[in-house]
Amino acid sequence: MRNLLYFLSLVLLVSSCMTKKELVYMQNPTYKENLPTNHATSYSVYKLQPNDVLSIKVLSVDPDMADMFNIVSPTNAFGMSDPGSMYLSGYTIDNEGYVNLPTVGKLKMEGLTTSQSQDLIQRNLNRYITDATVVVKLISFKISVLGDVKAPGRYFIYNDRANLLEGLSMAGDLTQGASRQNVKLIRQKGDQSEVVLLDLTDPNLVQSQYYYLMPNDVIYVEPRKTQLKRENLVVVGVMLSIISTGVLLLNYLK
Repeated sequence: MRNLLYFLSLVLLVSSCMTKKELVYMQNPTYKENLPTNHATSYSVYKLQPNDVLSIKVLSVDPDMADMFNIVSPTNAFGMSDPGSMYLSGYTIDNEGYVNLPTVGKLKMEGLTTSQSQDLIQRNLNRYITDATVVVKLISFKISVLGDVKAPGRYFIYNDRANLLEGLSMAGDLTQGASRQNVKLIRQKGDQSEVVLLDLTDPNLVQSQYYYLMPNDVIYVEPRKTQLKRENLVVVGVMLSIISTGVLLLNYLK
């Protein structure tokens, strides 16, 4: 009986062990040291949607005219606004896809890139201010990272071409118990949500249209099966100890 218990414990221990293949990203046996491997990436420029928040700044030699369009936001000691202040100091695209600017009026922003929206505002602003420069930035670019990562939470991104690995690095990277083959990406497309399963061990990930992050993306990292087995092993070990102790007591009483 005791040998059987030892054998079962050994089987559970071996089945819960991790291997290097389960932990390494972008696995490819053709990678060679000091020799680059090029992959074509698929990047789509983000198109503005309702509820996006834009920072619209007007620069002009006439500061009084420019200040009419610029919403002043409180800044911290380093001259940078926190995300909450940036939200309050931005222009929100309404449900119909418009932004309402002083004097200029409503402009259709939905479906445009930030560069296109900047050009649109510039053309309309030139009718009121001469020699003015418009700068438009998307300040509502945030992602949420959940699951088996070291620091799950919501993160603001200030890079239009941030990728999936950068997003995971902001959350402190995956834990050892996380599954590299089962990472869910939830993406908002209008009124619908798209769920995609990604494999971080696949080197072709960089060619995927989901490699680059979009505003409001949600990344969920699943736990590995071996990690669940390891956690269950603790419970099984306690149960085996109880059974073994019971068997020893029975033998002693006999």
